[in-house]
Amino acid sequence: MIEFPAFRATRMCGVLSEGPTWDTVRARLLWVDIHGGLVHEGVLECDGSITAVQDLEFSSTVGSVAVSKTGALAVAAAETVLIIDPEGNRRVFSRILPPRSGRRINDASTDPAGRLYLGTLSLEQPSESEVLVRIEDDGEMTVIDDDLTLSNGIAWSPSGDRMYSVDSLRRTIYVRDYDPATGRTGRREVFIDGLTGIPDGICADRDGGLWVAVWGTGQVRRYDRDGVHDAVIRVPAPHVSSVGFAGTDLGTLVITTARQDLGAAQLERYPASGALFTASVAVPGVPVAPWRGPISQEGTE
Repeated sequence: MIEFPAFRATRMCGVLSEGPTWDTVRARLLWVDIHGGLVHEGVLECDGSITAVQDLEFSSTVGSVAVSKTGALAVAAAETVLIIDPEGNRRVFSRILPPRSGRRINDASTDPAGRLYLGTLSLEQPSESEVLVRIEDDGEMTVIDDDLTLSNGIAWSPSGDRMYSVDSLRRTIYVRDYDPATGRTGRREVFIDGLTGIPDGICADRDGGLWVAVWGTGQVRRYDRDGVHDAVIRVPAPHVSSVGFAGTDLGTLVITTARQDLGAAQLERYPASGALFTASVAVPGVPVAPWRGPISQEGTE
């Protein structure tokens, strides 16, 4: 078992920091504070620290953010996906859930062709009807799964031929065959189940390894293509929420954590909860394609 050291990358601590996303065009890091209603922008420094540059504020939860080549953002704001253009204008692109549904959009990612995938969770009693969907270029939805308890991290293998997705409350990571040219998905199969701790966000490296943020354990674990646990990163924050590769060489693993659900004694013991951490790992990450954006009268953004 290989253990990689982690470095505290931010002094700021979010309530529920999530979804680290590397913008390759502008060499910046984006991440969200879900309950703070914030999209953060930061710079990854040479020493592994992250300098916050600016924030976008929303009046709702913000589950995730994706960025297009033009700099337009797709922001999962509660029940809808908003487009924020480079000038800061906002508009609804796709409604995922009915108003006041007691549910919200959670994690999101783009496939190798830039298609946007996202999932949902319940804010009340857990259900077995949460969804994993693909948002088409016209804002319509294609349902991939509709029987999840809490749809979470989404990632693809280096060649794009395998799609991974997390169902957190079942403590299961699924895998299916995938055709990046068409978006066709194969039959869902169990990749890993019975995990100790709750799997949350995920990302893939160039050797086909899957890095998994494990909520409640203070760990990020790596599993090889066969599902063998072969590496770990430990951070001084029990609620590890997500992971993503960043940097021009994609050699830095960014780890988000949360203060949510921690009592006063736990926060005193783990004061860095909610901060971001970074780690240099042996294998760089798989590039996450820019969101290809909506179809407009002028074409695709």
